[in-house]
Amino acid sequence: MRYIIIGAGAVGGTIGGRLAEAGHEVVLVARGAHYEALRDGGLRLTTPDGRHTHRLPVVEGPQQLGELREDDVLVLAVKTQDSTAAVDTWGHRPVAVGGTAAERLPLVCAQNGVASERIALRRFRHVYGMCVWLPATYVEPGAVSAAGAPLTGILHIGGYPSGTDETAHRISGDLEKSRFEAPVVPDVMRWKYAKLLGNLANSIEAVTGLLTGEDGRALYRRARAEGEAVLAAAGIEAAGEEEQKRARAEKVRLEPLCGSERGGGSSWQSLNRGTGTIEADYLNGEIALLGRLHGVPTPVNDALQRVANSFARERRAAGSMSVAELTALVDAEMDQ
Repeated sequence: MRYIIIGAGAVGGTIGGRLAEAGHEVVLVARGAHYEALRDGGLRLTTPDGRHTHRLPVVEGPQQLGELREDDVLVLAVKTQDSTAAVDTWGHRPVAVGGTAAERLPLVCAQNGVASERIALRRFRHVYGMCVWLPATYVEPGAVSAAGAPLTGILHIGGYPSGTDETAHRISGDLEKSRFEAPVVPDVMRWKYAKLLGNLANSIEAVTGLLTGEDGRALYRRARAEGEAVLAAAGIEAAGEEEQKRARAEKVRLEPLCGSERGGGSSWQSLNRGTGTIEADYLNGEIALLGRLHGVPTPVNDALQRVANSFARERRAAGSMSVAELTALVDAEMDQ
């Protein structure tokens, strides 16, 4: 199978690079300066076992790739706010044996949040969810780092909305030959909702910096408590903390990287790169949405979503607000 990585950033670049190292055929899709760096200098992937340059085919869009193949797998690794545009761009492309990508090809949503699968299913017939447990960083065009060892990451995969099939098992097999563990599960969204609860800290980290102090962690616990209340009201089950710990065990430890300093998570990286957008609408905003649908107040997540979006829109520096300032804004939201 050929893997087309739509969004070759931290997650997509790491998955694509590791698949290529294991001998799988990979095409990277990127934009702007990142595309130019990948095209001219290759993908520079730094992991605990060293730095490797992968000179892989890279395109800005499907028009450069031409007709798709029946053995292609589309891996959607853009931020969720870019999912609709990506699905629209790739869905109508013809496949060599007939039909379109949306009709024939598998689309794997390797993203934070729980919205992309539903966005994709409006157009694509064969959609798979992937819960991404993969510590990786992309802040410089052409360069991606992943600090996990002995495994690079754990990638639960399953059909959407549920189920498993031969395609999921084939993709899992390729990933497991490429420094990942990729359990095939019939209930992948349970794992993605669990990851969503953890990702409610992303906005705090993006705005205030790494959560090293008790004040930041306390604010996250408030956001998570709202998330848990909302999921309970909506009747949505998430994988439990102990279940997640058993699945991950000591399989992915953070190791020092040669010449690459690990920064914050995905939202922090978006602010660091000055992209002008952030995924808060699909993390804290997902909790806000469910809260409104089910009558559960979510003032902490409302405030975090608003502040993170303003930081992205105004291109403010990552980590430039104190935890005390952010907490005060959250408390003001609760008083309204």
